[in-house]
Parts: sequence; structure tokens; C-alpha cells
Amino acid sequence: MRRIRLVLAYDGTNYSGWQFQKNAVTIEEVLNKALSQLMGEEIAVIGASRTDAGVHALENVAVFDTENRMAADKICLALNQWLPEDIRALRSEETAPDWHPRKQNCTKTYEYRILNRKINMPTERLYSYFCYFPLDVEKMKKGAAYLIGEHDFRSFCAPRGQVEETVRTIYSLSIDKKDDMITLRISGSGFLYNMVRIIAGTLIKVGIGVYPPEHVEEILDARDRRAAGPTAPAKGLTLVSMEYERQLRERITGENKDWAYELIQSEILTTGKAYLIIRRCAGRDFDRLLLRVTHQAVRNGAREVYACDLEGGRIDPERSYGYYEFQRAEPGKEEMREAEPWQWFVTTRSGYPQGEKNTEEEEQGNWLQTTTTGRHNDNNQEDEYEDRDRGGRCDHQTVDEEEDRGTGNGLSGGGGI
Repeated sequence: MRRIRLVLAYDGTNYSGWQFQKNAVTIEEVLNKALSQLMGEEIAVIGASRTDAGVHALENVAVFDTENRMAADKICLALNQWLPEDIRALRSEETAPDWHPRKQNCTKTYEYRILNRKINMPTERLYSYFCYFPLDVEKMKKGAAYLIGEHDFRSFCAPRGQVEETVRTIYSLSIDKKDDMITLRISGSGFLYNMVRIIAGTLIKVGIGVYPPEHVEEILDARDRRAAGPTAPAKGLTLVSMEYERQLRERITGENKDWAYELIQSEILTTGKAYLIIRRCAGRDFDRLLLRVTHQAVRNGAREVYACDLEGGRIDPERSYGYYEFQRAEPGKEEMREAEPWQWFVTTRSGYPQGEKNTEEEEQGNWLQTTTTGRHNDNNQEDEYEDRDRGGRCDHQTVDEEEDRGTGNGLSGGGGI
């Protein structure tokens, strides 16, 4: 059995999104049928990004397993003979049997295009949102600046009931205008459901003058979907690229006005240990940050995650944090000198052998060690924490939920908001 990785491009106009649906034609369904015919066996693809109805892609990634011995790099050429003209396989290659497109650290880039002129252009109607109100691009840029970095993007997520972890990282957000076309280009480690389109709808309101640029920060702080602008139509959105991490980052930092932390991963590949230093964190965010970043390290291969709270006293050994519980552990590493010994904790993942307890240190009551319960926290986003194997490294924003099912258009097609 081999696993083949495909890079795909498609025009999403005629499809009800990526994910299979019983009563509608989707990208996934068309790919499965074409591959099954080509390979002579039943094929089911696994997609990296489940784009919504009407959303386009220049570079989406999918994998499938096959017994067929066709040369991997020729599969894309043969597959295109079975696909409609609005879907193309750009590249194909063999990959590791356990490589999963949604279990890898990945930078995803989207573009949202806005045609800003008095009269719409028919040739652009399927690939941009038409807005006849003049947009102030400079104000939009100022508003966009508040969104860059690691934040809780709850205000920019369509309500879905199961999404509990709404922290994401935006690496860059640029806004450029060429002739009558305004392009928002956004790169991040992952996106919530409708997140890019809600950001676009909010920044359009800033450009029109409904919101001042500073109001974007207030929307972010509100953590309430009702505070943000409408969801821009799907047709203006394109998945541009997916850049997978080739080497595990030694250090990851997250900082905003609500928290600051550092995750040290330099020992994961050698000793299986990672170190989390929480320098400061607002009380309402502490438990979620501890769980989120600890889980990120475990997903990246850590068997033990040493954690400390420099503000002190908030890691409770008597309770569980999602999958994790805390007990006493021993310090001593260079990375642990920033805190007092009693401030350090360590997590051990379920399914891995747990270290022997140090009786003397337990009697002294100075150290804490964590063990994993393996329990599922019903309050956590199902997609976020469901993949617990070590088969692939993963950032804490793993599953791209942007544009997953449903159109959710909040802007009128006529160009107004």
C-alpha cells in the first residue's frame, strides 16, 4: 500500500465545497470517482482544507492510499484526463504512509478579492466580491494591523456549537489595490470557520467608514461574533498556498496584551521533552493556554512537557486539564532556571511509559509531575483535539475549519453590506 500526495487547483463555482455531501456535487466526490476509475480500486481522499461552496483553490493538498504501482509523478497527468476542466491535479508524489495533511504544522495563505468600482465586471463576477462604495485602503490596512499575531478570534468565527478553542495565529495580513481590484492576503497557522470571510467583511466596513480602524481591536477584545462585521461572500475567497513545516521549530512564542509564553521544543527529537514558560496570562485564559500549548507540544512529539507559571499558583495538581493531570516532578534543566523549583510541572502522555516516582522529593512536597488521563474534554473543539497519535507534527491550530460547509453569506451580492 502506498500513500500519494496530490496538489490540487479548482474553480469552486460549480461545487458545494470540498467535503462529501449526499445531495450535492463536491470536490471530494469528483476526485474519489476519478481516482477510483483511474487506479482500478476504491479510493477515498483526505483533504487538507475543506473549502466552502464557491471558494476556489490554487493549491490545496490531499492524500490517498493505493495498491496501484503507477509512477507517482505520472498520476497527476493521468488523473487530469478523468477530471472536469475546473479541477486539476498540479503535482503528485509518493509520501510516508502515515503522512496526514491535517496533522502537520502548516502555514496557509488565502486571498480575498474585492472589485471596487461603480459597475461590476462580468468576467470578475465569480472570483471577487463587488462593492460599489469607495473603500479607503489605508484605513483597512490600519484596521488589519490589529489582527496580526496570536489572538482569540472568537469574534471572527461563525457559531457552530462545538468550537471551544478559538485562538489562532495570523503571521501576515496585507491589503493591496491594483486598478479596481483590492486584494486581502492573509497567512496563518490555521483558520476558524468563516474566519477569513468575516475578517474581509469587517475590513470592508472599515474601508467604507462604518467602523474606524481602532474598532477592529474592540471587536477582537469582545470575543463575540455579533461584534464583528458580516461574512463576505464565498466567491471572493481563494486558498492560495499551503507551506508545510520541514523542520520542527526549536522555540515558539505567543504574546499579546492578554498573555505571553514560550514553548521550547529543542529536545523533543532527542529526549522527548518540551518546556513551557508562561510569563503572564489573564485569569480567564490560563486554563485554555495551558491545555492548548501543552497539547501542541505533545502533538509535535513530546512525551513530557515541563510547564511553569511565573505568576505562580495556578496549575492545580488536583484537577485535569483536558487530557492532562499534574503531579510533582523534578527540575534541573538549563531551560528551567527561569522559575523556582516549586513552580515547575511536567506532563506525561497516555500510552507512554511513565517515569518512576522519587520518594524523597514527594515527601518534601517540592516538585510536580503530570500524567495524562486520555480523557476527552467535551468542551474542546472536536476537530482540534481528536487526532492524538504521533504520526504527524501539529501546531495547536491544526484543522483548517475556514469555509467548512455552508455558504454563510452575510453580504448582499449587489455590492452593499
